[in-house]
Amino acid sequence: MKIRLEQPVDFDAIDALVRAAFGKQMEADLVRAIRDDACYRPAMSFVAVEGDDIVGHVMVDGCWIRSNDQDRPIVMLSPLAVAPDHQRRGIGTALIEAATSVADAAHEPLIVLEGSPTYYGARGFAYAGDHGLTLPLADWAPPTAAQVRLLTAYDPNDPTLRGDVVYPEPFTGLG
Repeated sequence: MKIRLEQPVDFDAIDALVRAAFGKQMEADLVRAIRDDACYRPAMSFVAVEGDDIVGHVMVDGCWIRSNDQDRPIVMLSPLAVAPDHQRRGIGTALIEAATSVADAAHEPLIVLEGSPTYYGARGFAYAGDHGLTLPLADWAPPTAAQVRLLTAYDPNDPTLRGDVVYPEPFTGLG
């Protein structure tokens, strides 16, 4: 398996992969909407490839922490998808590590996401509330789905790294 940056030629295969992984079209549409928005970070969007097949995908997108009426740019990992017949082989973990490594190299202080505390906790993420962050979770999501991974540039004394996470436009109305 090889991890590399996504390319425009991959977009249709990524659509099919994301749709298969999530079992619906909404997340595939979200990926396309992210690419059309200023939140898109092409240098932080990766695919996992086996042979000629794309078997995994991850994006790191821009978002903000709002605190005292000021917005601090940060990044979020969303979405992560692995082909159903390739799950539980370490592909998701490899994609997460590629994404967090490039975010760390870009001096991002942290990455937020919504997801399973068990899955993401085993990959270096922790409950965001313990670090002063509130994420706009869907009604069905437990509070512990709000996750954060602190990176090298994280400064625990920086008050702009605590507050309400604000998602970009492509995420409006999801849930």
